[in-house]
Amino acid sequence: MSSPATLPRVNRGVLVASPSTSLREHVRKNLDYGAGPVQEVNGGADALVKLESGQWQLLFLDRRLPDLDAEELMQIIKVRFPGIEVVMLDSDSDSTLPRLVQNGAALGSWLRPSRGAASGPEAGLRFPTEKTSAEIQPLPGMIGRSESMRRLYRFTRLVAPHPTTVLVMGATGTGKELVARALHQLSARASAPWVVVNCAAIPETLLESELFGYARGAFTGAVQAYAGRICSAQGGTLFLDEVGELPLNLQAKLLRFLEQKEVQRLGTSESLRVDVRVVAATNADLERQVELGKFRSDLYYRLSAFPLELPPLAERREDIVPLAEHFLRGLGAASRGAPLRLTAEAGRVLEAQAWSGNVRELQQVMERAAILGEGSVEILPAHLNFPARFRMRPAGEESAQRRPL
Repeated sequence: MSSPATLPRVNRGVLVASPSTSLREHVRKNLDYGAGPVQEVNGGADALVKLESGQWQLLFLDRRLPDLDAEELMQIIKVRFPGIEVVMLDSDSDSTLPRLVQNGAALGSWLRPSRGAASGPEAGLRFPTEKTSAEIQPLPGMIGRSESMRRLYRFTRLVAPHPTTVLVMGATGTGKELVARALHQLSARASAPWVVVNCAAIPETLLESELFGYARGAFTGAVQAYAGRICSAQGGTLFLDEVGELPLNLQAKLLRFLEQKEVQRLGTSESLRVDVRVVAATNADLERQVELGKFRSDLYYRLSAFPLELPPLAERREDIVPLAEHFLRGLGAASRGAPLRLTAEAGRVLEAQAWSGNVRELQQVMERAAILGEGSVEILPAHLNFPARFRMRPAGEESAQRRPL
């Protein structure tokens, strides 16, 4: 599959992302005219939205972005837009810009200019070399303090206040809907509608009318008009779960809605303006789907303006025991009124599992353990029951010692 950077481009230009008006102006003034058209944005989220159009060859990135961490954003850009050169602006970089552009320098390797005497309107400006990291709180309903989860919490909280479209990726059972709900709850749209559409659960023949609505008499049985899920989310958030299952014939219509913010109901030529923030989720490899011709590339890039990826449980084993204890607290209160405790031995067994079903599988294992405990407040290794295909037995354990239910 062609990467975004290799798509045909028209008017390849330069993007400057900085909250500093004077710095953006200084960059614009010092650029060679041959660099192409220049556009300016204030922050990182807006920069991602611009970059997805595929019309850029060079990005000047301020290290003091108001919304995103510039170093982390640069890593995202390297993966998603490998053909775009990124220059991280430093305190003395502006004086060197004209020479670099005119000489056609390899800007991708020029990220840390040597320090010298600063010049220009931003002389004396100092960018922080280390980010100040406050304690990042987990998202509502989520448990985990691993590095990968803290990173997820940070990105989610940073993008939540913005209208940017977000694509939540991850295997089944990792908690994609929890992240999508958090994006809604942490935004200014929290009091507005939260509308969920599972693209895999609605028959293809009904999905278009369910999403976009229909006028009275649009088809046999349409005895009254129906607004549709998109219009029902007016002012709020539309969550498209399993978006990879969206039929090709609807992908073009969804793309038009995302670009124009307009909905045309079945049976009418009238277009309605809507204000809806879209969050999509998938457990499919959409890049592979694009390669196979099963998913539109332009829709993929539109949906993934800001991608969030949930790590599988097996890659954050330090979170397994805290998650299990969290599930047990709820089970104890529901079943016997006394808190259930996970023994250290049982915790080690849990940490050794493959967890192909991720957090959802862990929750089910703890539910079974509470039942098999038969009133005991301690969860022992003997109470843990795993499907045979997922089980990882200690060396020497006989296969008959524990059988799946």
